[in-house]
Amino acid sequence: MIGMAGLSLLVVWTPALHSQSQDAQEDEGYAITHGTTVELCSRCHTVDDQGRMTRISYLRKTPEGWQTSVRRMAALHDVRLSPEEARDIVRYLSNEQGLAPEELRPGLFEVERRLIDHDYEGDSEVEFTCIQCHSMGRVITQRRTHDEWALLMATHRGLYPLVDGQAFRRTRAPIGRRTSAETDSDGRPPDRRHPMDNAIDHLATVFPLETPEWSAWSANKRSPQLAGSWALSGYEPGKGPIYGTLTVTAAGGDTDAFTTSSQYVYAESGRTVERSGQALVYTGYQWRGRSNPGSSDELLEVMFVERNQRAMSGRWFSGAYDEMGPDITLQQIGTAPIITGVYPRALRRGETTRVTIYGGDLKDTRSGAELNFGSGVSIETIERSQDYELVVRLKIDTDAVVGARDLFAFESTLEGAIIVHDGIDRIVVTPATGMARIGGASFPKGYQTFDAIAYNDGPDGEAVTEDDLELGRVDVSWSLEEYAATFGDDDINFVGSIGQDGMFTPALDGINPDRIGDRNNIGDVWVLATYRGREGRELRARAHLLVTVPLYMRWEPWREIER
Repeated sequence: MIGMAGLSLLVVWTPALHSQSQDAQEDEGYAITHGTTVELCSRCHTVDDQGRMTRISYLRKTPEGWQTSVRRMAALHDVRLSPEEARDIVRYLSNEQGLAPEELRPGLFEVERRLIDHDYEGDSEVEFTCIQCHSMGRVITQRRTHDEWALLMATHRGLYPLVDGQAFRRTRAPIGRRTSAETDSDGRPPDRRHPMDNAIDHLATVFPLETPEWSAWSANKRSPQLAGSWALSGYEPGKGPIYGTLTVTAAGGDTDAFTTSSQYVYAESGRTVERSGQALVYTGYQWRGRSNPGSSDELLEVMFVERNQRAMSGRWFSGAYDEMGPDITLQQIGTAPIITGVYPRALRRGETTRVTIYGGDLKDTRSGAELNFGSGVSIETIERSQDYELVVRLKIDTDAVVGARDLFAFESTLEGAIIVHDGIDRIVVTPATGMARIGGASFPKGYQTFDAIAYNDGPDGEAVTEDDLELGRVDVSWSLEEYAATFGDDDINFVGSIGQDGMFTPALDGINPDRIGDRNNIGDVWVLATYRGREGRELRARAHLLVTVPLYMRWEPWREIER
């Protein structure tokens, strides 16, 4: 039920290193009290007189991190575990040696499988050393002792010897080759440590095993109380905003296990979806679920449960590279109504528009007196009134002030519920930089979905200023243009195609005999969006798309490729 992320327990082990590690970590480490873990893992990991196991007792990770460790033990050491035993071990270690909410939040993008441009501010050279092979998210979602970070570095060198000449190479002049004038920006002598030593010291300082956050969470952690009805809202690239409800039910006597049933609608298209699934909550707040299992529309769920256990947020995803699916926010429905959104959100001055107000436990209203959108916005009629949605017709005055409006209703408030505007001034393609992976022959394809977002210049009438108003998705015509990177560039003829829903489909992997040099189908292109407004005005925007090779090294087996 959980995805692949994190680093392994495997090390290049020597008796000397073992002795050094035990001496240095005499006062650290967690006793392993779980019978299955002790029985099965102690075959390789020794146990001391305090119940601590070599390697295992000296690190903390996410469920994905622990799962990867177990899988790697099976792949490289032929460890034989039943699925039930593996899940039991991962669950115990995730609960007892996981991360506190404050520790995980900066690395949520890793477990949520988001493709983002992450900038690690701790140490740029450490970041450079690590991201040559994997994201920095794999690093910041772990906690280890100093010796454990050193052993992890030894693991990398043992399994991947080429890193010494690639990721772990010196990026500065070696010791003795710098002039006396070479100093760091603060005037101090330059740091002449090897990049590996620098990384170990930095990571042990910034991400140590013991932290105040983990101590506090360990004392405060409790079984999640999540059963009930939840108001669902979200956004899926290529499809727009979604609204609905999710029902969570406790699964028997397991306090951390739940079953789910959800119903939601895509506000733009009106398409309704029903899903059912199950989930486990690790460490008291890490939701890992799966809905519609075994079907073509199966989704994995990674959610972050807030401390008050009244709100959750995260991502539901699918695809060979976890690249498709919506962002989700959940609010538990209690005694008070909840408003989750209004669609359409962007309303033009001088027009009357049919809008839907989404939420949970909304009170029946016929007069509209309970709804207040502020000055310049009035309610003409109420077409439908239900506990999860209200359909109303809103009239925007011709002289209404341009800007966002809060909705006050049923003693609840939704900030920025609608945007009053006087036209679309520009569009922006998101993401600004995207990545797809060729596939379909030997490896799966990796898709990339784009959206065109409209903007109004706001009260100041100037583009790209703080008062600009985001109006949401707009219908555009999609096309590709050559990204001229080399002489005679012809990538556009080979990399793939884009549909009018904004989804780019890459070409096949492998050599292409129709291309000069029998090259494969990778390359760079511009993704172009063209919007034609009601006045005939044409607006254009573009984003950069890199179409690259498949992710060749991946630990879990590949799914069957659809051809």
